Amino acid sequence: MLRRLLAWIDEPVPVLRLAIVRIFAPLAILGFMRGRLIHADEWIGDAGFRVPDLGGDWRQPLYVPALPSWAAWGVAAAMVVSGIACCLGVRTRASALVFATTIAFVALSDRLAAYTVTKLSPAVMIAVALSPAGARLGIDAYKRPRKHGKRPKRLRPSGAARFLQVLPVVMYSASGIAKARGDWLKEPLVLWSHLHDSYQTPIAFALASILPGWTWTAFQGMVLAFELLAPLWFGLARTRTWALVFGLAMHTMIGLMFGPVLWFALLMMTLLVGGYLPERLLAPLEALAERLERPPPLRESTADAAAPPDH
Repeated sequence: MLRRLLAWIDEPVPVLRLAIVRIFAPLAILGFMRGRLIHADEWIGDAGFRVPDLGGDWRQPLYVPALPSWAAWGVAAAMVVSGIACCLGVRTRASALVFATTIAFVALSDRLAAYTVTKLSPAVMIAVALSPAGARLGIDAYKRPRKHGKRPKRLRPSGAARFLQVLPVVMYSASGIAKARGDWLKEPLVLWSHLHDSYQTPIAFALASILPGWTWTAFQGMVLAFELLAPLWFGLARTRTWALVFGLAMHTMIGLMFGPVLWFALLMMTLLVGGYLPERLLAPLEALAERLERPPPLRESTADAAAPPDH
Protein backbone atom coordinates (compact mmCIF):
# COMPACT_ATOMS: atom_id res chain seq x y z
CA MET A 1 0.00 0.00 0.00
CA LEU A 2 2.79 2.39 0.93
CA ARG A 3 4.68 1.50 -2.25
CA ARG A 4 1.63 2.25 -4.37
CA LEU A 5 1.19 5.59 -2.62
CA LEU A 6 4.82 6.53 -3.15
CA ALA A 7 4.63 5.42 -6.78
CA TRP A 8 1.54 7.60 -7.27
CA ILE A 9 3.29 10.61 -5.72
CA ASP A 10 6.37 10.07 -7.91
CA GLU A 11 4.36 9.56 -11.10
CA PRO A 12 5.00 12.45 -13.55
CA VAL A 13 2.06 14.82 -14.02
CA PRO A 14 1.48 17.53 -16.65
CA VAL A 15 3.12 20.74 -15.48
CA LEU A 16 0.20 22.59 -17.04
CA ARG A 17 -1.97 21.43 -14.14
CA LEU A 18 0.24 23.42 -11.79
CA ALA A 19 0.33 26.36 -14.20
CA ILE A 20 -3.49 26.54 -14.12
CA VAL A 21 -3.42 26.89 -10.34
CA ARG A 22 -0.55 29.38 -10.53
CA ILE A 23 -2.45 31.60 -12.95
CA PHE A 24 -5.99 31.56 -11.58
CA ALA A 25 -5.59 31.05 -7.82
CA PRO A 26 -3.90 34.45 -7.24
CA LEU A 27 -6.64 36.16 -9.26
CA ALA A 28 -9.37 34.60 -7.11
CA ILE A 29 -7.48 35.47 -3.92
CA LEU A 30 -6.87 39.08 -4.96
CA GLY A 31 -10.49 39.36 -6.03
CA PHE A 32 -11.53 38.36 -2.54
CA MET A 33 -9.02 40.72 -0.92
CA ARG A 34 -9.82 43.75 -3.08
CA GLY A 35 -12.32 45.30 -0.65
CA ARG A 36 -9.83 44.99 2.20
CA LEU A 37 -6.79 46.12 0.25
CA ILE A 38 -8.24 49.54 -0.56
CA HIS A 39 -8.57 50.18 3.20
CA ALA A 40 -5.25 48.64 4.24
CA ASP A 41 -4.50 51.31 6.86
CA GLU A 42 -7.77 50.51 8.66
CA TRP A 43 -7.61 46.78 7.96
CA ILE A 44 -4.20 45.88 9.37
CA GLY A 45 -2.95 49.33 10.33
CA ASP A 46 -3.40 51.61 13.30
CA ALA A 47 -6.06 53.77 11.65
CA GLY A 48 -8.90 51.34 12.36
CA PHE A 49 -10.33 49.23 15.16
CA ARG A 50 -8.13 46.52 16.61
CA VAL A 51 -8.94 43.79 19.08
CA PRO A 52 -6.77 44.62 22.11
CA ASP A 53 -4.10 42.32 23.47
CA LEU A 54 -5.87 39.91 25.84
CA GLY A 55 -2.65 38.92 27.54
CA GLY A 56 -2.42 35.24 26.64
CA ASP A 57 -6.14 34.44 26.82
CA TRP A 58 -6.91 31.08 25.17
CA ARG A 59 -9.23 32.82 22.74
CA GLN A 60 -6.29 34.83 21.41
CA PRO A 61 -3.35 32.43 20.99
CA LEU A 62 -1.39 35.00 18.99
CA TYR A 63 -1.62 38.78 19.13
CA VAL A 64 -0.34 40.73 16.11
CA PRO A 65 -0.16 44.48 16.82
CA ALA A 66 -1.39 47.02 14.30
CA LEU A 67 1.09 48.25 11.74
CA PRO A 68 1.85 51.91 11.08
CA SER A 69 -0.20 53.10 8.12
CA TRP A 70 2.81 53.24 5.80
CA ALA A 71 3.70 49.62 6.64
CA ALA A 72 0.10 48.49 6.16
CA TRP A 73 0.08 49.99 2.67
CA GLY A 74 3.45 48.34 2.04
CA VAL A 75 2.04 44.90 2.92
CA ALA A 76 -0.95 45.56 0.66
CA ALA A 77 1.33 46.58 -2.21
CA ALA A 78 3.54 43.52 -1.69
CA MET A 79 0.46 41.28 -1.79
CA VAL A 80 -0.81 42.76 -5.05
CA VAL A 81 2.57 42.86 -6.80
CA SER A 82 3.59 39.35 -5.75
CA GLY A 83 0.17 37.92 -6.62
CA ILE A 84 0.24 39.43 -10.12
CA ALA A 85 3.87 38.36 -10.61
CA CYS A 86 2.98 34.79 -9.65
CA CYS A 87 0.00 34.82 -12.01
CA LEU A 88 2.23 36.00 -14.87
CA GLY A 89 4.95 33.48 -14.06
CA VAL A 90 7.62 36.01 -13.07
CA ARG A 91 10.08 34.46 -10.59
CA THR A 92 7.30 32.13 -9.55
CA ARG A 93 8.92 30.54 -6.50
CA ALA A 94 9.85 33.87 -4.91
CA SER A 95 6.63 35.67 -5.83
CA ALA A 96 4.45 32.78 -4.61
CA LEU A 97 6.31 32.67 -1.28
CA VAL A 98 5.94 36.43 -0.79
CA PHE A 99 2.26 36.20 -1.72
CA ALA A 100 1.70 33.34 0.73
CA THR A 101 3.52 35.24 3.48
CA THR A 102 1.41 38.38 3.07
CA ILE A 103 -1.82 36.36 3.06
CA ALA A 104 -0.80 34.48 6.21
CA PHE A 105 0.12 37.75 7.90
CA VAL A 106 -3.22 39.46 7.22
CA ALA A 107 -5.10 36.33 8.31
CA LEU A 108 -3.30 36.42 11.67
CA SER A 109 -3.46 40.19 11.96
CA ASP A 110 -7.24 40.43 11.44
CA ARG A 111 -8.58 37.21 12.89
CA LEU A 112 -12.13 38.56 13.14
CA ALA A 113 -12.34 38.85 9.35
CA ALA A 114 -10.34 35.70 8.53
CA TYR A 115 -12.31 33.65 6.00
CA THR A 116 -11.86 30.32 4.27
CA VAL A 117 -10.01 32.01 1.41
CA THR A 118 -7.48 33.67 3.72
CA LYS A 119 -6.96 30.44 5.66
CA LEU A 120 -6.68 28.18 2.61
CA SER A 121 -4.64 30.42 0.32
CA PRO A 122 -1.24 30.28 2.08
CA ALA A 123 -1.18 26.48 1.77
CA VAL A 124 -2.11 26.67 -1.92
CA MET A 125 0.52 29.27 -2.71
CA ILE A 126 3.27 27.47 -0.76
CA ALA A 127 2.47 24.37 -2.83
CA VAL A 128 2.81 26.48 -5.98
CA ALA A 129 6.15 27.81 -4.75
CA LEU A 130 7.45 24.28 -4.12
CA SER A 131 6.38 23.06 -7.56
CA PRO A 132 7.55 23.64 -11.14
CA ALA A 133 4.44 25.77 -11.77
CA GLY A 134 6.50 28.55 -13.34
CA ALA A 135 7.96 26.25 -16.01
CA ARG A 136 4.96 26.56 -18.36
CA LEU A 137 2.68 29.36 -19.61
CA GLY A 138 4.48 32.28 -18.03
CA ILE A 139 6.88 35.10 -18.78
CA ASP A 140 9.88 33.21 -17.42
CA ALA A 141 8.80 30.13 -19.38
CA TYR A 142 8.67 32.31 -22.52
CA LYS A 143 12.14 33.73 -21.92
CA ARG A 144 13.92 30.52 -20.92
CA PRO A 145 14.06 28.84 -24.39
CA ARG A 146 15.30 32.09 -25.90
CA LYS A 147 18.10 32.25 -23.36
CA HIS A 148 19.07 28.57 -23.07
CA GLY A 149 17.53 27.03 -26.19
CA LYS A 150 15.75 24.29 -24.20
CA ARG A 151 12.07 23.60 -23.97
CA PRO A 152 10.58 22.84 -20.55
CA LYS A 153 9.51 19.30 -19.77
CA ARG A 154 5.84 18.56 -20.31
CA LEU A 155 5.66 15.98 -17.51
CA ARG A 156 7.39 16.16 -14.14
CA PRO A 157 6.92 14.41 -10.79
CA SER A 158 5.64 16.80 -8.16
CA GLY A 159 4.49 16.12 -4.63
CA ALA A 160 3.00 19.62 -4.60
CA ALA A 161 0.76 18.68 -7.53
CA ARG A 162 -0.50 15.65 -5.61
CA PHE A 163 -1.11 17.83 -2.56
CA LEU A 164 -3.24 20.21 -4.63
CA GLN A 165 -5.21 17.25 -5.97
CA VAL A 166 -5.86 15.79 -2.53
CA LEU A 167 -6.64 19.11 -0.82
CA PRO A 168 -10.15 19.73 -2.23
CA VAL A 169 -11.11 16.07 -1.79
CA VAL A 170 -10.12 16.17 1.89
CA MET A 171 -12.06 19.41 2.33
CA TYR A 172 -15.17 17.91 0.72
CA SER A 173 -14.95 14.79 2.86
CA ALA A 174 -14.50 16.76 6.08
CA SER A 175 -17.36 19.06 5.14
CA GLY A 176 -19.61 16.09 4.37
CA ILE A 177 -18.82 14.45 7.71
CA ALA A 178 -19.61 17.70 9.53
CA LYS A 179 -22.90 18.05 7.63
CA ALA A 180 -23.88 14.44 8.38
CA ARG A 181 -23.13 14.92 12.07
CA GLY A 182 -25.17 18.11 12.02
CA ASP A 183 -28.67 18.65 10.64
CA TRP A 184 -28.27 17.63 7.01
CA LEU A 185 -29.59 14.11 7.64
CA LYS A 186 -32.30 15.27 10.06
CA GLU A 187 -33.80 18.40 8.51
CA PRO A 188 -34.89 18.27 4.84
CA LEU A 189 -34.72 22.04 4.22
CA VAL A 190 -31.30 22.98 5.59
CA LEU A 191 -30.02 23.98 2.16
CA TRP A 192 -33.22 25.89 1.40
CA SER A 193 -32.82 27.87 4.64
CA HIS A 194 -29.29 28.88 3.59
CA LEU A 195 -30.76 30.77 0.64
CA HIS A 196 -32.33 33.32 2.99
CA ASP A 197 -29.29 34.48 4.97
CA SER A 198 -27.29 37.68 4.60
CA TYR A 199 -25.37 36.32 1.59
CA GLN A 200 -28.54 36.05 -0.51
CA THR A 201 -28.28 37.26 -4.12
CA PRO A 202 -31.11 38.06 -6.57
CA ILE A 203 -30.46 34.69 -8.23
CA ALA A 204 -30.84 32.89 -4.90
CA PHE A 205 -34.08 34.77 -4.18
CA ALA A 206 -35.46 33.95 -7.62
CA LEU A 207 -34.61 30.25 -7.41
CA ALA A 208 -35.98 29.96 -3.88
CA SER A 209 -39.21 31.55 -5.09
CA ILE A 210 -39.60 29.43 -8.21
CA LEU A 211 -38.41 25.93 -7.30
CA PRO A 212 -40.56 23.79 -4.99
CA GLY A 213 -39.17 22.86 -1.59
CA TRP A 214 -38.59 19.20 -2.44
CA THR A 215 -36.03 20.16 -5.11
CA TRP A 216 -33.82 21.73 -2.42
CA THR A 217 -34.08 18.55 -0.38
CA ALA A 218 -32.91 16.63 -3.45
CA PHE A 219 -30.03 19.08 -3.98
CA GLN A 220 -29.16 18.74 -0.30
CA GLY A 221 -28.91 14.97 -0.62
CA MET A 222 -26.82 15.22 -3.78
CA VAL A 223 -24.35 17.63 -2.20
CA LEU A 224 -24.06 15.49 0.93
CA ALA A 225 -23.46 12.32 -1.09
CA PHE A 226 -20.88 14.12 -3.25
CA GLU A 227 -18.94 15.46 -0.29
CA LEU A 228 -19.11 12.42 1.97
CA LEU A 229 -17.93 10.08 -0.78
CA ALA A 230 -15.54 12.52 -2.50
CA PRO A 231 -12.49 10.23 -2.04
CA LEU A 232 -14.39 7.52 -3.90
CA TRP A 233 -15.73 9.76 -6.69
CA PHE A 234 -12.32 11.33 -7.40
CA GLY A 235 -10.33 8.16 -6.71
CA LEU A 236 -12.08 5.99 -9.30
CA ALA A 237 -11.22 6.68 -12.92
CA ARG A 238 -14.78 5.90 -14.04
CA THR A 239 -16.36 8.54 -11.84
CA ARG A 240 -13.59 11.16 -11.75
CA THR A 241 -14.79 13.24 -14.70
CA TRP A 242 -18.39 13.18 -13.46
CA ALA A 243 -17.16 14.28 -10.03
CA LEU A 244 -15.31 17.15 -11.67
CA VAL A 245 -18.44 18.24 -13.55
CA PHE A 246 -20.60 18.03 -10.42
CA GLY A 247 -18.04 19.94 -8.36
CA LEU A 248 -17.78 22.72 -10.94
CA ALA A 249 -21.58 22.96 -11.19
CA MET A 250 -21.92 23.03 -7.40
CA HIS A 251 -19.38 25.82 -6.97
CA THR A 252 -20.90 27.77 -9.86
CA MET A 253 -24.26 27.75 -8.08
CA ILE A 254 -22.61 28.59 -4.74
CA GLY A 255 -20.89 31.59 -6.33
CA LEU A 256 -24.12 32.78 -7.97
CA MET A 257 -26.35 32.34 -4.93
CA PHE A 258 -24.16 33.31 -1.98
CA GLY A 259 -22.60 36.68 -2.78
CA PRO A 260 -19.15 36.98 -1.15
CA VAL A 261 -18.58 33.22 -1.47
CA LEU A 262 -17.98 33.81 -5.19
CA TRP A 263 -14.21 34.10 -4.73
CA PHE A 264 -14.00 30.95 -2.64
CA ALA A 265 -16.01 29.16 -5.34
CA LEU A 266 -13.57 30.36 -8.01
CA LEU A 267 -10.60 29.22 -5.93
CA MET A 268 -12.10 25.75 -5.47
CA MET A 269 -12.97 25.54 -9.17
CA THR A 270 -9.35 26.38 -9.97
CA LEU A 271 -8.13 23.52 -7.78
CA LEU A 272 -10.62 21.13 -9.39
CA VAL A 273 -9.68 22.07 -12.94
CA GLY A 274 -5.96 22.04 -12.22
CA GLY A 275 -6.16 18.71 -10.46
CA TYR A 276 -8.72 16.73 -12.43
CA LEU A 277 -9.30 18.17 -15.89
CA PRO A 278 -8.96 15.21 -18.32
CA GLU A 279 -5.66 15.32 -20.16
CA ARG A 280 -7.36 15.40 -23.55
CA LEU A 281 -8.89 18.74 -22.56
CA LEU A 282 -5.44 20.05 -21.69
CA ALA A 283 -4.46 19.72 -25.37
CA PRO A 284 -5.38 23.33 -26.37
CA LEU A 285 -3.33 24.69 -23.48
CA GLU A 286 -0.50 22.36 -24.41
CA ALA A 287 -0.56 23.67 -27.98
CA LEU A 288 -0.50 27.28 -26.71
CA ALA A 289 2.39 26.49 -24.38
CA GLU A 290 4.31 24.82 -27.21
CA ARG A 291 3.98 27.94 -29.35
CA LEU A 292 5.03 30.27 -26.55
CA GLU A 293 7.96 28.13 -25.47
CA ARG A 294 9.33 27.30 -28.90
CA PRO A 295 13.01 28.33 -29.18
CA PRO A 296 13.51 31.12 -31.72
CA PRO A 297 14.87 30.09 -35.11
CA LEU A 298 18.57 30.56 -35.73
CA ARG A 299 19.47 33.84 -37.30
CA GLU A 300 20.53 33.66 -40.90
CA SER A 301 24.13 34.62 -40.13
CA THR A 302 24.33 32.00 -37.40
CA ALA A 303 22.84 29.37 -39.65
CA ASP A 304 25.32 30.25 -42.43
CA ALA A 305 28.22 30.01 -40.00
CA ALA A 306 27.07 26.60 -38.82
CA ALA A 307 26.57 25.27 -42.35
CA PRO A 308 29.33 23.08 -43.85
CA PRO A 309 31.48 24.74 -46.48
CA ASP A 310 30.27 24.44 -50.09
CA HIS A 311 32.84 22.60 -52.22
